[in-house]
Amino acid sequence: PMQQQKRQPELVEGNLPVFVFPTELIFYADDQSTHKQVLTLYNPYEFALKFKVLCTTPNKYAVVDATGAVKPQCCVDIVIRHRDVRASHYGVIDKFRLQVSEQSQRKALGRKEIIATLLPSAKEPPQQKEEEEKRIKEHLAESVFFEQTLCQPENRTASSGPSLLTVFLGIVCIAALMLPTLGEMESLVPLYLHLSVNQKLVAAYVLGLITMVILRT
Repeated sequence: PMQQQKRQPELVEGNLPVFVFPTELIFYADDQSTHKQVLTLYNPYEFALKFKVLCTTPNKYAVVDATGAVKPQCCVDIVIRHRDVRASHYGVIDKFRLQVSEQSQRKALGRKEIIATLLPSAKEPPQQKEEEEKRIKEHLAESVFFEQTLCQPENRTASSGPSLLTVFLGIVCIAALMLPTLGEMESLVPLYLHLSVNQKLVAAYVLGLITMVILRT
């Protein structure tokens, strides 16, 4: 029996226990000190762990160092900041998922989910708070997790796609490329709309730049 206790846990995908505290984050809108909270990930094992923080709504939170490593028998603090405090988010349950893997492996050895909720005030009546907590505990539905977008400034709103100006410029360039070139005789298009080869090359270059911008957003 003693040997069994000392035996290192088998590194089966998804089976490794993940030790993180706390497992529930409650942000209070009227208390700014609660808008920034710390998750502590412990590594009690004899090997280093890589970790990754995923979230169901990454646009609402800023996670400092969403990926990293923990040395054997050490711990690491992960700072989570709520950056979209508003009334429409009160009582909405978001989830974080902490995935860990061994440094040499890509697959997740273990994962732990943490519930995050924004409440209007810490001064709620006890009964109301109990009901809220009970509702949070009952919320065990499967969620879709997303990785934190890298290099996204905290005050930037998530871009929903290319801007109208970018799309308009792209259409103008395409139209320019479709117009006849100078020297083409048999054309129904008026002569002043005939473009030179150089003008078309510029339009093609600009269209290439716009395409890159659209693909990045």
